Amino acid sequence: MDQIDTEILMQLQRNAKISMKELAAKVHLSSPAVIERVKKLEEQGTIEGYNAKVNLKKMNRSIQAIILFKSIDCKSLSNFCHAHPDVLECYRVAGEISYIVKIATYSVKTLERFIDEAMPFGTPSTNIVLSSAKKAVIAPFSEENFE
Repeated sequence: MDQIDTEILMQLQRNAKISMKELAAKVHLSSPAVIERVKKLEEQGTIEGYNAKVNLKKMNRSIQAIILFKSIDCKSLSNFCHAHPDVLECYRVAGEISYIVKIATYSVKTLERFIDEAMPFGTPSTNIVLSSAKKAVIAPFSEENFE
């Protein structure tokens, strides 16, 4: 991956709906050249897809929580999380805890219901999210960054 591919990825992460003509102008290439590079990045799996970012508050999911589980039944907890509509992300991890689950739900009452329903699978430790920041653009790793 060269510097132009890196810049294409950065631009697409900022705005996945950018036109190929506008993207070409930003990276100083012709539209056909940019289209070919984007297609190649997609075929290589570097670009996995394009998503719509939704506003959780407008989806009536203003309560977010990170729940850490010491699971006694990892497979069942995983199945429960994948099927539950409030779960945004679920990570199986190594260490003292076995799962980290991020949920977005309607109210403290629905959060409590989620915790109660998950209790048979392990011991939860719930952390309500007060605010968050997410990195919008991720640059490819480069050894140069650490020299």
